[in-house]
Amino acid sequence: MAGGWSRDGSVQEQIDASVEDEIERARSQLTVGESAAKCDECCAPIPEARRKAIPGVRLCIDCQSAHEKRNTRASGINRRGSKDSQLR
Repeated sequence: MAGGWSRDGSVQEQIDASVEDEIERARSQLTVGESAAKCDECCAPIPEARRKAIPGVRLCIDCQSAHEKRNTRASGINRRGSKDSQLR
């Protein structure tokens, strides 16, 4: 059921598009290749269990955590067509 000027199913299309965008972003950040024995940033040894669990890992847990904190972004739900984003 659409309201106002929107057509039927447009809300679900916006939700689906937001989910697809986030899946694509997550896939683009997956590592590939051979894992490093030492962290690329701090040269600490990377445990064998971590190297086996995550193919292509290049950072130790501490450096990976710091990297993820720096690269997190605030994303709103349904950012493509929400009224809130149109009012800004």
